[in-house]
Amino acid sequence: MSNSSHCIGFSPCIDENCTHIILGSMPSIASLEARQYYAHPQNRFWPLMSRILENMPAPPERYADRLSMLLRHHIALWDSIGACDRDGSLDTAIKNEQGNDFTALLEKYPGIHTICFNGSKSFQCFKKSNKPLLSRKEIAFYPMPSTSPANARWKLDMLEDAWRIPLSGCIHHLSTAT
Repeated sequence: MSNSSHCIGFSPCIDENCTHIILGSMPSIASLEARQYYAHPQNRFWPLMSRILENMPAPPERYADRLSMLLRHHIALWDSIGACDRDGSLDTAIKNEQGNDFTALLEKYPGIHTICFNGSKSFQCFKKSNKPLLSRKEIAFYPMPSTSPANARWKLDMLEDAWRIPLSGCIHHLSTAT
């Protein structure tokens, strides 16, 4: 495939109780085709979230249950990029990206105080489109190692150690909710 495909991302998975949001860059081809975040079977996102949030070795089978798991722990999911041109699924192939509107999102969901970036491209694109937001002292920003299979040098245990830090407050939410 020599020409780039125009990719349009998904709507955010979010509700009014969310305090954290995890931002990818742009869903992979497998994810876009399945209409699901992190649908590629080798992406470690869902197993990682299951281990950190639920202390379970495997994520729920059904996609709706995976999204519910995040929302139960007050975690939203979206992407830094709303649309782009890309040949294949690699972040390095992204061109002509258009950032999502985080000013509007944070106005609508003021409880968000932690933003985690799943990979360097997500953070890079967010910074490009949202410079004023980066100065907000009430929001913590965490550039995180990517869960993509392309980031093979980061094993699942290493990812878990890194990702537990910004998500530690989400684990507490569930235990105090009952």
